[in-house]
Amino acid sequence: MEATEAAADARRPLADRLRPRRLDEFVGQAHLLAPGKPLRAAIERGQPHSMVLWGPPGAGKTTLAELLAGACQAEFIRLSAVMAGVREVRAAVERAQALWRECQRRTILFVDEVHRFNKGQQDAFLPYVEDGTLTFVGATTENPGFALNNALLSRVRVYVLNSLDAPALEQVLARALDDAERGLGGRWTLSEPARARLAQAADGDARRVLIWLELAAELADAQGITLETALPEAVGQGAGRRFDRGGDLFYDQISALHKAVRGSGPDAALYWLARLLDGGCDPLYIARRVARMASEDIGNADPRALQLALNAWEAQERMGSPEGELAIAQAVVYLAVAPKSNAVDAAFAAARRDVGRYGTLEVPAHLRNAPTALARELGHAEGYRYAHDEPNAYAAGECYFPPELKNARYYQPTTNGLEGRIGEKLERLREWDRCAGRRRYP
Repeated sequence: MEATEAAADARRPLADRLRPRRLDEFVGQAHLLAPGKPLRAAIERGQPHSMVLWGPPGAGKTTLAELLAGACQAEFIRLSAVMAGVREVRAAVERAQALWRECQRRTILFVDEVHRFNKGQQDAFLPYVEDGTLTFVGATTENPGFALNNALLSRVRVYVLNSLDAPALEQVLARALDDAERGLGGRWTLSEPARARLAQAADGDARRVLIWLELAAELADAQGITLETALPEAVGQGAGRRFDRGGDLFYDQISALHKAVRGSGPDAALYWLARLLDGGCDPLYIARRVARMASEDIGNADPRALQLALNAWEAQERMGSPEGELAIAQAVVYLAVAPKSNAVDAAFAAARRDVGRYGTLEVPAHLRNAPTALARELGHAEGYRYAHDEPNAYAAGECYFPPELKNARYYQPTTNGLEGRIGEKLERLREWDRCAGRRRYP
């Protein structure tokens, strides 16, 4: 039996075999596990509470859940939201109820990828979390504020895990190389520079480090080469920065790019552009967002910005990568250093608010179209002043609003770039309006 168990254990991946069994083996997350922190206290005292562990892959979410269950000697039921449904949740609840009746043993229900449960599935275990039948521990890489419903969030505490830094990953590597029971048992050596490169390539993910290390050891065994020689082949194309198309990290990076452009930081803007492209973001999506930035944050302070953004978009469509990406980079730098104005964006938002507030106001008669005799008999277009026939091609005192909005003013130009000159012209036109008397309606 012992031989059978040893063989089964040997088949387990290195990342699973090396999973910490005690809190002092856990690497990273000091902000959660330092002495006196609630999560550490819950584990040390064996007093679990329902929680959601939110963090990137390989940060230790599953391990923390298992450590919590072990500390309080609770039954550990693990579900994956990718494959489980309401039926599996109900089975877990029945198991938890039976265990409590038979021996007053707690149950921890661990749901991996909990953000994939829909609202109905999340609601299925709410009563049992509420009455203490089970302790719920969810793991997610997505923002719980978006992925989980409010009813569940009100019953759990959210803990945010960070990706592991390079020293932490090197510590994981050292344990894997040296551990005789669960690791590689000292059979292989790896130089400090090689460890640093591997930790850097893993980009904060401990699971990645261990998968690559195990694969490299297998290749080294099969080919009769050193572990360090096998590493590049083991890593292959797997190295790369974390990026989740459509997830929080994706939108965080887009947000960082936009804020760097708005804040006139061309170097930071280029960095975030490079990060997005490195992660596999569609360059056409970036080009579309850059065009939005040109209108939202530069506007009439430099109207050329929008044209350059559209040119970059077209360049990407026509030439693809990498030529199109360079055009996008050019546009990003131009937008970052251009004078800034959100006056048009603010003005358009204000106009839309008034549309919603006032409903369907009638078009004043003098502004209506008059294509037929009947329309003319009804007074459509009567009294309209054709601007080109007026001095300076401006009908001073004329009003183009419905009467209810005759004093509305949305566009407030800044003094930045070309918009400063636009503001001067508008002030001159308004002075002519004042000289012409009150704004009239024919």
